[in-house]
Amino acid sequence: MTNPISEFNDYRSRMNERLLDGGSTMLKRIFSLDKQAYQEGELNVATKELLGLVASAVLRCDDCIKYHLENCFKEKLSKTAVMEALEIATLVGGTIVIPHLRRAYEFWEALESNSKR
Repeated sequence: MTNPISEFNDYRSRMNERLLDGGSTMLKRIFSLDKQAYQEGELNVATKELLGLVASAVLRCDDCIKYHLENCFKEKLSKTAVMEALEIATLVGGTIVIPHLRRAYEFWEALESNSKR
């Protein structure tokens, strides 16, 4: 049986490495800025990850949704809190977000299942 979390992380890591190996200074700066943006600041990491999750859902980026879901899980946010944020994303983004909401829910369940092993 395939593991959607491992598949996502393996692909993301492999492709990020390939992009950055041949990437320009600009691309490297963009990746660095993205990493820095989600570090502790005036807002805590969990809040920043929820903000990233909502923005990713509204923009309908499944890869970004998975990335932020995994970080929300690592930050020990509850399923209820994450779903509340995704509900706001659906309200803001409209019904076109619903397919992404389904996939997000499925990925969150995979995160929960993996943590029980």
